[in-house]
Amino acid sequence: MDNEQITIKLTPDEALVLSDWLERVQMTDLSRLVDDEAVWAPIHKLAGTLDKALPGIFAADYSERLEAARRRLRPSADDASERDNSE
Repeated sequence: MDNEQITIKLTPDEALVLSDWLERVQMTDLSRLVDDEAVWAPIHKLAGTLDKALPGIFAADYSERLEAARRRLRPSADDASERDNSE
C-alpha cells in the first residue's frame, strides 16, 4: 500500500464527542473490547489529533460544552418519528 493519507472531516461537535469517547475507551475497561493490538496505533493517533485540534477540552466549562455538543448530535424526536413513518 502506498503512503496515501485519509482525511476525515468532523464538525466541532462530532470531534468533541468522539474525543471524549476515545479518552474513556483508552482509560477504562472498555479497552478490553479492542482485541487486536494493531488497532491501538490509529486510536492513539486519532485521539492525539483531536486533542490538539480541540483547545476547549481544557476549558473550565468542558463538561457543559460536551453535554451541549451531545444534545446537538442526538437525533431529535422529530427525526425519529420521520424514520418510523418512512418504514
